[in-house]
Amino acid sequence: KQWYQRRVRGCMLVCVRNLARNHLQNQLRNHQIIKMSTSAEDILAEKMKSVSVTGADDIAAAKKPDAAKKPTSVKDFGKEGKRKGGKVSLKCPKGMRDYTPAQMAVRQVVFQKINKCFKKHGAVQIDTPVMELKDILTGKYGEDSKLIYELEDQGGEMLALRYDLTVPFARYVAMNKVSSIKRYQIARVYRRDNPAMTKGRYREFYQCDIDFAGEYESMLTDTECVKIVCDILNELEMKDFTIKVNHRKILDGIFEYCGVPIDDFRPICSAVDKLDKESWATVKKEMVETKGLDEGVADKIGELVQKKGGFELIKELEESGLGSNKTAAAGLADMRLLLEYCELFGCLDHVSFDLSLARGLDYYTGAIFEAVLAPDAKGESVGSVAGGGRYDNLVGMFAAKGRSIPCVGVSLGIERLFTIMEKRMEKSRVSSIQVLVASGQKGLLKERMKLLNLLWDSDINSEMLYKANPKLLNQSNMPRRK
Repeated sequence: KQWYQRRVRGCMLVCVRNLARNHLQNQLRNHQIIKMSTSAEDILAEKMKSVSVTGADDIAAAKKPDAAKKPTSVKDFGKEGKRKGGKVSLKCPKGMRDYTPAQMAVRQVVFQKINKCFKKHGAVQIDTPVMELKDILTGKYGEDSKLIYELEDQGGEMLALRYDLTVPFARYVAMNKVSSIKRYQIARVYRRDNPAMTKGRYREFYQCDIDFAGEYESMLTDTECVKIVCDILNELEMKDFTIKVNHRKILDGIFEYCGVPIDDFRPICSAVDKLDKESWATVKKEMVETKGLDEGVADKIGELVQKKGGFELIKELEESGLGSNKTAAAGLADMRLLLEYCELFGCLDHVSFDLSLARGLDYYTGAIFEAVLAPDAKGESVGSVAGGGRYDNLVGMFAAKGRSIPCVGVSLGIERLFTIMEKRMEKSRVSSIQVLVASGQKGLLKERMKLLNLLWDSDINSEMLYKANPKLLNQSNMPRRK
């Protein structure tokens, strides 16, 4: 009898081994591996050592090789954040970050104030996908197109993460045949840039956009964009700021007046746009050595684009040789009107007509603006916190038969504002709880739960300590910890 049982057990073991071997070979064949590798044989041999033939569950388990053991505690990881013997790293991707409850409390306050301002100006909210077709985004951002996050083929569609909210809005207007809208959108965008997180420059960040689409009187909506930026920065107590304004027609007129070939307008415009970060000598070197511009032409440009002022500068340019250029004259007339309207809206004190402002994106066609904060006590600045302008031809790139809808808008780079506010704000209360249900005696858990439910039904933010008999001291300290 014992001999017979051993023979049966041996036969069953052979069957299990064959089943496991066949199962593993099928798996490897599905991955286009014809012959079992040495590592696969080792896995099978190790599996056979642990096979039990006491029942059907053991046979089923023998068919499935064990998955690699996942770490279950911090002890499984080394100092570098990598799993011991593995490649898992405990860190956020480059240029991205987590947010603590205290940081989220600050962000919610800022978002509420921006939402309130947008609604005060009569804007309606929309949303668009975080991904767009690659062809929608490419060719709209000039030299910055290399910063677009492109994705692999997704079921026959070449996709990319949105670089900003303006191009998706233009696609939305064209696709839905919108003729007039004042919209706002607050959403994440993605740029494959070199991050500087201490200055609020990330690869994933929020933008807060408001845009006007439709036919309106000249410079009215452009001026309202400037007013909106001014209102939001004042509401956030960013008192020391300047909103630079310029016009693409003035820049094109300068390039034409100075003798820049028309095909080089956009590359030279991108070089001028760097004057807020680099010296004129560096920008001139790029124009001459990299862009191939004549040095004499570059010197003429330098004499003009380094000027800034207000009404007096407009008058000076109109009376100079530049005023005889039709393109520049049209831009100067628009700029005079913009400054007049800013004075009526009470925001002219924060506005500066700055000829170095170029806004490197290719889709701008008219007035452009950019808000910058003054350097702090250490002389450090986060750079631009808002920017925008007029883009009358962008919708026509997507619309049928080139149907064009004039548009103008502005975008706030909110992450840089968060960086400043987080530094200057004291530790604040992050919880929204209004009532803590507590008890001074034992055995009152159910009574506390009943009272808590009544408060919730009355829309009162409430909570309790999740213990049957909490100590009174712990209950009294709970609000302080929040």
